[in-house]
Parts: sequence; structure tokens; C-alpha cells
Amino acid sequence: MNKLKITALGVLALGLFACKSQYEILLSSNDLDAKYQAAMEFFNTKKYQKAAQLFESMAVLTSGTARDDTVQYYWGLSNYRNKDYYTAESNFERFVQNFPRSPFAAEAAFYRLDCLYRSTYRWELDQLPTRTCMAHIAEYMREYRGDDVHMEVCRKMMADLQDRLDRKDFEAGRQYYRMEYYPSARVKLLNVLKTNANNNYREDVLYYTAMSSFHYARMSVWQKQRERYLTFVDDYLNFVGEYPESHYRKELDGHYRQVQKILGKDGVADEQLTNENN
Repeated sequence: MNKLKITALGVLALGLFACKSQYEILLSSNDLDAKYQAAMEFFNTKKYQKAAQLFESMAVLTSGTARDDTVQYYWGLSNYRNKDYYTAESNFERFVQNFPRSPFAAEAAFYRLDCLYRSTYRWELDQLPTRTCMAHIAEYMREYRGDDVHMEVCRKMMADLQDRLDRKDFEAGRQYYRMEYYPSARVKLLNVLKTNANNNYREDVLYYTAMSSFHYARMSVWQKQRERYLTFVDDYLNFVGEYPESHYRKELDGHYRQVQKILGKDGVADEQLTNENN
């Protein structure tokens, strides 16, 4: 019984070794037809790493032939399906440059975008890859605007990437607010909307702008309070004019009523402000 087990294991090991050897022999051979057929079989059975290695090994052999663009495209697609997005992006970039008239060109261009998109970072991190990806998506949408297949995906990617940029800008301003650097927070937040009036976090930006001016006035020396409370009033009115139903409204309304009492109907003299704060 033990001899039978040992013999069976030995045969299995030899079989596995032989299979591996056959693949390695094929990988290093110049039999283009055999390599191409095997690569396609590996691709269709989802053995993408082996497929990618075979397509890569064929790239020199097929250069300048009718199979050239097919081999290059499936090399990139195999890497993509194997989730090696860095290598796949290089494959597809090179493909688009070398085969702009290929039937695979549009798909290759889109897969390159998807690789770039998957290589971007969360909003807290460096957004240079985000901006690079957005530029390529915009270029793709201009070039292939008649192609409806991927346009909706491109729009969703753009929306997500823009949201990351908007969030990063907003959070940079809010960080000053959290640190209680209220004048700097207000300036930073207003600059967010100067740069991009349609920032996805516009409501939050305007809320923290008003809150910054309120706290800055509250903490100021009495000689400066009237002027700074009036700045809060302006910020408050701007906010409620745009977002009358905001969930921030109740809190801001409370501060506004408090400031109205301090300022009085027609504004107050410095002495009145002093008495209110005492």
C-alpha cells in the first residue's frame, strides 16, 4: 500500500514537472502558431499570467506582421485581467501610439484610462495621478465622443475624481477651522469657491465660512467686534440665500439671532458691545 502511494505521488510529480517543462519550452520557442494558440487558450481559461508571458514572448516575432496589433492588445489585456494595472497601462499606452487605426484602438484607449483610474489615490493623498487621469479621460471623451459604450463610465470616473479634488480643497480649509485659525480658515474657504464655484462641497464651504467669521468676531477685542460680526451677518445671509433648507440652518439661525441682539436694530456703539460681552 505504501509503495503504491509513493509510486502514485511520483507519477503525479513527474506529470506536473513535465507540464511545467512543456510550458517553459513553449515560452522560449520560435513556433509562433503554437505560442499564439496556447496564449489564446490560457487567456480564454483565465490563466492570464501565463497568457501575458506568452504574448510578451511573441511581441518580437509578430512585429510588422498582421498579428502584431492582436498580440500587443492581448498582452495588455492579459495583464489587465491579471490586475497588473501598472504594466497594462504601459501596454495600452504603447498600443494606442503604435496602432491608432487598429480595430482594438478604442478599447485599448479605454482600458488605459481604467488602469490610470485604478492607480489614483484617496482624496487625503497626492492628487497628481487624479489630475493626470482626468486629463486623459477628457481627451478620450473628445476623441471618441460618438462612442456611447464607455461614455457613461467615463462620466462616472470624472465625477468621482472631481469629488476627490473638491474634498481635498474643502478639507484643507476646514483644517484651519479645526485648529481655530479662523481668519485663515475663512480666506482659505473663500478661495476654494474662487477657484471652483461649483465645488461639490459648496454648502459645507459656505457653512464653515460663516462659522469662521462668527468665532473670529466672538474672540476679537471689543473694538473690532462690530465690524467682524457684520461680516458674519453677510456670510450668514449668503448661506441662507443659497441653502434655505440646509441642515446647518438651525445652528446658523441661532448664531444670527445672538448677533442681532448684540448689534441691535441699527448696529451698536463700541460701548454697547462691551456691555453685552461683559
